[in-house]
Amino acid sequence: MTFLTQHPGIDVAAQDRARILRDAQRILLEKPLHITDVPAPMSEGGPNDFYSNGDYWWPNPDAPDGLPYVRRDGESNPDAFLEHRRIMRAVRTAISALAAAYRITQEKRYAECAAQWLTEFFLDPATRMNPNMAYAQAIPGRCTGRATGLIDTLHITEVPVAIDHLTNALSADTLNGLKQWFTDFLTWITTHPYGVQEMEAHNNHGVAWAVQAAAFARFTDNEEVIAGCKNRFKTVFIPEQMAEDGSFPAELARTKPYGYSIFQLDMMALVAYTLSKPKDNLWTFELPDGRGMRLAIQYLFPYLEDKSRWPLPPDVQHFDGWPVRQPALLFGGLAFNEPKYLDLWQRLDPDPTGDEIRRNLAIRQPLLWV
Repeated sequence: MTFLTQHPGIDVAAQDRARILRDAQRILLEKPLHITDVPAPMSEGGPNDFYSNGDYWWPNPDAPDGLPYVRRDGESNPDAFLEHRRIMRAVRTAISALAAAYRITQEKRYAECAAQWLTEFFLDPATRMNPNMAYAQAIPGRCTGRATGLIDTLHITEVPVAIDHLTNALSADTLNGLKQWFTDFLTWITTHPYGVQEMEAHNNHGVAWAVQAAAFARFTDNEEVIAGCKNRFKTVFIPEQMAEDGSFPAELARTKPYGYSIFQLDMMALVAYTLSKPKDNLWTFELPDGRGMRLAIQYLFPYLEDKSRWPLPPDVQHFDGWPVRQPALLFGGLAFNEPKYLDLWQRLDPDPTGDEIRRNLAIRQPLLWV
């Protein structure tokens, strides 16, 4: 994936072999999923268009029809339409597990099953998802879609990484079709007003946009977007979003500061991990005052190691679910050759069951990345 290598004291393949094969063998018996399986009644798009509702928006208690919805920050509406998001996440999880199983066994049955899931979700006209997010995180009574909906596609960031491990098992037509889908989607997120607005967001949304843009650009060999993401990391994310102690003030100001801080650190780590090169290492990039990835991980690590030390009030929801096996610990441990980060990563839960925690965990198969 990058020039970073595994630490001598950590063997992801050995650690994850049982869970990878368990999941992959289960998926071999399942039918592929598609967003067309579940129509979205309130969507103004077609059956192949992704649709979701904003998480923190609820029916207006002062209006007979509940419209327009009103915002309750940090409180997820359990009745929001999230089926397409869950399907997308399940598809990513299936493809990742199958690719990881193929990597460690070289058994063609895993690659063939992954190819079927990829073809049906991204390429088959009857079941494919269109390469846009025009109707994501809609708010009833307010808008048919929003820029913030782009964060819903964070979960397919791992799909191109999985495809890289399947290339010798995919037909040329399938591989070319997948590259075209991600080319089209990358064009959409870099040119559509929603994509541009999300790119310019001054919190975790802007960084999550860069995670996707970097991964899709790397897969499609788009050097212009890669260079733009590196530039934003150096000129926007570090100087404008990180405080002098390594914290992220925009995330600390939320009603779920602990969870948002963890998510933001993971997103920063994913950008650094995806784009770093020996001569342009984002892990060691620092501002004159010391702000950079090393400081960011140093700030949060004590609270990942011992949540009782967290200095702010607990998150309004899901506080008990964090931390899990956060990518920042793995990637940071490898980048800085820091055993304590890797040790903690190995001890944390790789398979959380809480939907909100899983929604904020972008990586399901670390083996594909290292």
